[in-house]
Amino acid sequence: MPGVPPCFARRTMKDWKIVLLLGSIFLFLTSCSGPAPTVPVTPTPEATATLPPPQVRVTSAPDASAAVQAYLDAWKAENYAAMYAMLTQVSRDALSPEDFEARYRSVAAEAALSGVDTEILQVLTRPTQAQAAYRVTLHSVLVGDIQAETVMNLSLEEGAWHVQWDDALILPQLAGGNYLAMQRYVPGRANIYDANGHALVAQSDAVSLGLDAASVSRKKQDDLITLIWQVMGQRPDLHPSVLSERVDLYRSYGWYLPIGEMSAETAQRYGKALSSYDGVILQPYRARYYFSSGIAPHVVGYVSAIQADEKDTYLRRGYALDERVGRAGIERWGEAYLSGQRGGALYVFSPDGKVVTKLAETQPGVPQAITTTLDKDLQLAAQQALNGFSGAIVVMERDTGRILAMASSPGFDPNAFEYLNPNSGGLLELLGNRNAPLLNRATQGLYPLGSVFKIVTMAAALESGLYDANTTYNCGYFFDEIPGIRLNDWTYEHFLRDEKTPPSGLLTLPEGLMRSCNPFFWHIGLDLFTQGRGSDIADMARAFGLGSPTGIIGLPADEEEAGQILNPREAIDAVNNAIGQGGTLVTPLQVVRFIAAIGNGGTLYRPQLIESIAAPGEEPSFVFEPQVDGTLPLAPENLQLIQQAMTSVVTNRRGTAYFVLGSYSKNYRIPIAGKTGTAQDPPRDPHAWFAGYTFAEREDKPDIAIVVLIENGGEGSEVAAPIFKGMVQTYFQGRRTTFPWESSVGVWKTPTPEEENATPTP
Repeated sequence: MPGVPPCFARRTMKDWKIVLLLGSIFLFLTSCSGPAPTVPVTPTPEATATLPPPQVRVTSAPDASAAVQAYLDAWKAENYAAMYAMLTQVSRDALSPEDFEARYRSVAAEAALSGVDTEILQVLTRPTQAQAAYRVTLHSVLVGDIQAETVMNLSLEEGAWHVQWDDALILPQLAGGNYLAMQRYVPGRANIYDANGHALVAQSDAVSLGLDAASVSRKKQDDLITLIWQVMGQRPDLHPSVLSERVDLYRSYGWYLPIGEMSAETAQRYGKALSSYDGVILQPYRARYYFSSGIAPHVVGYVSAIQADEKDTYLRRGYALDERVGRAGIERWGEAYLSGQRGGALYVFSPDGKVVTKLAETQPGVPQAITTTLDKDLQLAAQQALNGFSGAIVVMERDTGRILAMASSPGFDPNAFEYLNPNSGGLLELLGNRNAPLLNRATQGLYPLGSVFKIVTMAAALESGLYDANTTYNCGYFFDEIPGIRLNDWTYEHFLRDEKTPPSGLLTLPEGLMRSCNPFFWHIGLDLFTQGRGSDIADMARAFGLGSPTGIIGLPADEEEAGQILNPREAIDAVNNAIGQGGTLVTPLQVVRFIAAIGNGGTLYRPQLIESIAAPGEEPSFVFEPQVDGTLPLAPENLQLIQQAMTSVVTNRRGTAYFVLGSYSKNYRIPIAGKTGTAQDPPRDPHAWFAGYTFAEREDKPDIAIVVLIENGGEGSEVAAPIFKGMVQTYFQGRRTTFPWESSVGVWKTPTPEEENATPTP
């Protein structure tokens, strides 16, 4: 080509496209040569259309790291649906959502996982494939952390990365169909004791007692029933008169009659005598045994087997499926202590069931026994005292908050929840009982407080500055201070019965509490309300701890109710609230706490059921110490007035509890202060209350506060006060006298208390 320098001929142009080649020649000519010769320009007649130069675009694949992290985050959150949606189509075709989730859940359950953590180590990305290396840490409650590094493969589908499923995504050792299996090391469940070291529940040999009713000889039935009553500790529900009727009923249907359970020692002592009667069935078993058919069953609680729908939950907590789990009371509250720290060995098995490797192993810890604050004898006395009633008794150390007894009636036998117990068939009857025997009426029962609430109203009146010890009121039969409404005092109700009970007459404020004068306290409620101090009584009640959970130590929080204290909206509300009616609802536990506070000088202690928690031979992990929750907002002189008024309820001949407690308190030198209560529950009979405390100041016996509630039991002095007296007797003398409705201790006479004539006062 003429005019082209030799240097151009040496250049290779094979890989250049035509357009680029021409442009390069032009540039080369202008840069590699001297001035070009002049070339005549020949005009082009017309421009010729040409294609634009092609543009090369490269589309990069999306970041695989984000997809990997999203999958691992979903695993940590146990969002298996989100994880499944991230799988490749091939993986989803091969594995259903249910099977996919089951793979992960089975690993979590078998390894007892509390959680999973992951860390991405490296991600390699190609146009349509990616691979991520990551570290996984499985947190096992049994064997600790299990850590491994594994790989995730991903494919680009429809512009997004999807995970290629493989078992090795969980652990590399699971590749090829391998699976995990945990050998669980389970320590024996620890015992629960009373404050004096008596076992309330323990793993033990036991014997169930039942009757083939149709085989029981009619001629020997009375002798057999008497023997059973004695062997079973004279349980009220097994009294000969009661059991005889049940045997006759079950005989007519040909049914098995479950009686109860006894320790192996008791069975050895009485087994021969029992077996000498036709129809007696004794069957030994070994399980967690609740002594005396349940000492404080609502407090101690019960255990039962793990149910099918709980399997995965408890496996992940480290349990073996044949274990028993605390379901209520201390058994539930103290589950972690009583069941102990489990151990285990985690193995990888091949598809044919051979051990591939052991991933980790730990030994179990020693479970910790719980010693309660309960006194077994006092507790059994409380349970016996409630025989035939629905209600509750709470006994608390006045100056510490220790609960010495907490009984609720009707009760139940916790042994019924053990399926190894041949008598467990009675559980259906227990669960279907309309009287709610599983309800702890001491902490979950909500009741109007009735006249015991007058203590609160008196406190509010004194603190308002409008009332003092010398304030008087003429307590007549009626209260007419609200136009159009007439309310009757309890003295009028008695007058209608006996035609001789007079009204209380002119009373000072402390005397008003002593006589439990309704009109006086109605007047206080109305007076405070009309003077713009309508919330004074409700505020005082709340300061006394009413209407709020006590936070008792030893029971799950959901086994205590709060109750309610309402501010009055109208005059009639203020009147009703002043005597513990209207919307007032409290628990017996709340009441015993503020009664103790009045007796100890104003300190509200937190109720506690736990004395200590310790493994054998080791230092306790918990030891009882009194916990102060607050103080009553009372001036010392006002608190003293209330104490004196409550004492006069017992010691003054006009006091509403004098005829029950006065002579006993004087003769045995056990000073008592208290208050009767009768809470209306129409159309049924009123609830009977008595709440009080001792101030004997004895070195060998700390003073106590006691609350007795009898549902629909009538008036407080008729039933609740005698039971209060019986509890004081048991605590200080070791035994009690009979109640008015008993023929002997623990045995009712006929007629029942409701059918007897008495001289009740509120």
